[in-house]
Amino acid sequence: MPIDHVIVVYLISFLLVFLPSFGLAKMFQKAGVESWRAYIPFYNTWIMQGLAKRPRHWVFWQFIPVVGWFITPGIFIEFVKLYGRFSFGDHILASLFAPFYFPYLGSNDKVRYIGPEGVRRYVKPSWREWIDAAIFAIVAATLIRTFIFEAYTIPSGSMEKTLLVNDFLFVSKFSYGPRIPNTPLSIPFVHNYIPGSSRTSYTKALQLPYIRWFSSPVERGDVVVFNFPAGDTVINAEGFQSLRPYYDIKRAAEAGDTNADYYLKNRDDYPLVVHPADKTDNYIKRCVAIAGDTLEIRGANIFINSKLMQPPPKSQIKYLVELNVSNLDEDVMREKYFVDVNNPNHIESRGRNVYEIMLTAEGLQNMQQDGLLKHVQPVLEEPQATDPRLWGLYLFPYDSAHKWTMDYFGPIWIPAKGATLQLTPQNYKMYERTIRVYEQNEFVRRGDKFLINGKETNSYTFKMNYYWMMGDNRHESQDSRFWGFVPEDRIVGKAWMIWFSWQDGPRWSRLFRIVK
Repeated sequence: MPIDHVIVVYLISFLLVFLPSFGLAKMFQKAGVESWRAYIPFYNTWIMQGLAKRPRHWVFWQFIPVVGWFITPGIFIEFVKLYGRFSFGDHILASLFAPFYFPYLGSNDKVRYIGPEGVRRYVKPSWREWIDAAIFAIVAATLIRTFIFEAYTIPSGSMEKTLLVNDFLFVSKFSYGPRIPNTPLSIPFVHNYIPGSSRTSYTKALQLPYIRWFSSPVERGDVVVFNFPAGDTVINAEGFQSLRPYYDIKRAAEAGDTNADYYLKNRDDYPLVVHPADKTDNYIKRCVAIAGDTLEIRGANIFINSKLMQPPPKSQIKYLVELNVSNLDEDVMREKYFVDVNNPNHIESRGRNVYEIMLTAEGLQNMQQDGLLKHVQPVLEEPQATDPRLWGLYLFPYDSAHKWTMDYFGPIWIPAKGATLQLTPQNYKMYERTIRVYEQNEFVRRGDKFLINGKETNSYTFKMNYYWMMGDNRHESQDSRFWGFVPEDRIVGKAWMIWFSWQDGPRWSRLFRIVK
């Protein structure tokens, strides 16, 4: 954790126990304690715990980063009980507004000190027991969800066969360091929309800068959950959101698509929502290139820094195959070749004994060893076969000068923190959004000249690391080939373990499987 982050954390902890001191001094006097003790941060909470006859080790918990912020209000709540304050409203005031509530209690002659004996005589209503337990559970779960791990569900097949639809995952927040929420004022356990509503679940009244504690970089090959970078602006209507990103609709409208133009002009029916970085939709992909790498895809093979990278063992691509058999046994196809013959995304007939099949390397090898294949070739998107009208429309960097396809892409350099890029008209489109949106600069091109924050320059030094994410299901994945780099401030965590899986019943063989 950088020293400035440490200073901020403990400054907040200091203020939480110091600001209530002015009212706390008068409350101490009512309890027969010298008022000066109230003005010494953390010593004052030591005294409070002693008066309440509560465990004093709570004071040391206050020094745990972030967790301590939740311990301090708990100490305040136990302390105001010594003054006959037992209502739910009193405890809300003590926990959230102590700098204003404590002076009121200290100066009010009707508020007297009853001591721990008076507290023991109070019988809490059963409904309060439930509320207090619920609040504790919400706070504890929020801390775990924010800083340790969170549960996610796989919604699509972009990571097949590594991850399947309706796999339930635990995602480690600690692997890359817990990220402090940019929008901390939000409904607990809800991501970006209130369930059953189109209203956002958060408010932008308080927004924090990007802060990550105990940060560790993403490693090549990791399966990563991240906030969809191009999901900062979405059309808030059914069938859109991240499924049909706003920027794709905008480019299509500029290319003459009348439907796309209609969506953009009819804001009442197709309203726009601008999400903060931590509230865009969650995606899960595999990191295939890290900051500083140069990536190139040739014939669906990935080269990093000119070196061929071995594909993940469960990754799959599409093949055109001619089989030596007419009948496909469903069980054999599923168990030995990992193909569901009833799923059109897995297999489609192209004539007698000819199919397009999504196969893993192991499935293909098993078919070859069993003598099932008469002919096989990968189905690749060749540059020369692509409709010229699509250049610059649907693949990053949306520049007709780069005639790239899903299977022939790059080379492209992945930005690294502290690295300096020489700006040229050829690479402007590749890095324009990164410099302007992700790194929050005014970035303008005028002919062959570039202006950053109003100053002419021919270079730029990056502030963050970036990553290139791709799905293991290479031909059925919306990934970095479509929307570019993933900034480090969008990284949520590392996929760790499948704790449950479901398809017409539990998939028992997948339970408690570590994600690789």
